Amino acid sequence: MSSVLILGAGSDIARALAHSFAERGDDITLASRGVDELGRLAADLEIRHGVTAAALRFDALDTDSHRAFYEALPDKPDTVVCAFGYLGEQERAQSDFAETRRIIDTNYTGAVSILEIAAADMQARGAGAIVGIGSVAGDRGRQSNYIYGSAKGAFAIYLAGLRNRLARTGVHVMTVKPGFVDTKMTAGLDLPAPVTARPEQVAAAIMKGLRRRSNTVYSLWMWRYIMLIIRHIPEFIFKRLSM
Repeated sequence: MSSVLILGAGSDIARALAHSFAERGDDITLASRGVDELGRLAADLEIRHGVTAAALRFDALDTDSHRAFYEALPDKPDTVVCAFGYLGEQERAQSDFAETRRIIDTNYTGAVSILEIAAADMQARGAGAIVGIGSVAGDRGRQSNYIYGSAKGAFAIYLAGLRNRLARTGVHVMTVKPGFVDTKMTAGLDLPAPVTARPEQVAAAIMKGLRRRSNTVYSLWMWRYIMLIIRHIPEFIFKRLSM
């Protein structure tokens, strides 16, 4: 049995992941701004899976509170999952820097803030796992979402560097890159069904990746090859495309 801290636990992927961890007997700490909603999820996990689950308030944007939040945890986690994110509105961000800043700070700055604290603790203990949920949007900048994509791209580079730093310490760092996922965040978008995952599929891919100690996981699997093609389109062609 191990303990898992899920940051941004109110997301659909995080909820599916919480059930996956609980099914294998892990104790779960759910952290997000919506504590009441998380409390109901924690109760469900305890009843359904017979584990210990708790709900705590956590604000990714309030970076000044992150160290106190982590230090107040009664038991330090064996696994930390960074699942929070904010898609935002690309067109609004182009003219409203407050929107740009919210996208960047939620998807990158807040994540780096809390994960550096967790990483230092795990390094001192010589064990642990960190899972960062990014996006295929970070693999190449595209006009449709380049603010969000740039933040997720920076997050992927951060996780790669963290993985390199911790490789010899017993701490595993895994980057997760979902493609289209049918969630609350993408509600209203016209997503192509053949390459759109359910949250449960992303959760299953994460659990499989942890068992294999994978470095990077794409979900659905075909996104690895879709993005390989997109990354290798020559720039003189790519800049003429509408993507």
